Amino acid sequence: MVVDDDDVLRNRLEKSFLRRGLVVYMAGDFDQAIGLARLHQPSRAVLDLKMPGKSGLELLRAIRDASPSTDCVILTGYGSITNAVEAVKLGAVGYVTKPADADQVLAAFNDSPVIEDPEFPPPSLASAQWEHIQRVLADSGGNISEAARRLDIPRRTLQRKLKKNAP
Repeated sequence: MVVDDDDVLRNRLEKSFLRRGLVVYMAGDFDQAIGLARLHQPSRAVLDLKMPGKSGLELLRAIRDASPSTDCVILTGYGSITNAVEAVKLGAVGYVTKPADADQVLAAFNDSPVIEDPEFPPPSLASAQWEHIQRVLADSGGNISEAARRLDIPRRTLQRKLKKNAP
């Protein structure tokens, strides 16, 4: 089952999965998805994190109740460590950031959740912030004013952060 409010992405994934011989159910929102999950009990579900109305995490909870045997992967354009950890805690077997193709999504079903090795601590908050700023800046085409607007911080603050060396 593929659940995403983006019709183009949803249809592209459907075609790719059908070419691989999979049966695909499609939904554009929470209500359609939970209805399909109850009716068909799919073995796998790809859930968009950010949708109008209820989020992909809320849908993940509902699918785990309605169809406990369904393995779920969260697909998002708003990747963050916090969202990934929350999704895994709620029972997701994978987490994929957009843009992603069908092979990346299917691979997420086959990979086990990563268990942090204590010898390799998670990145520092400063490092995570720097990576996020760089990603938003890239998504903004290098436009500092646009990136500052998307980050909801003053442009001068963003300029100061960029002047500092990366952590």
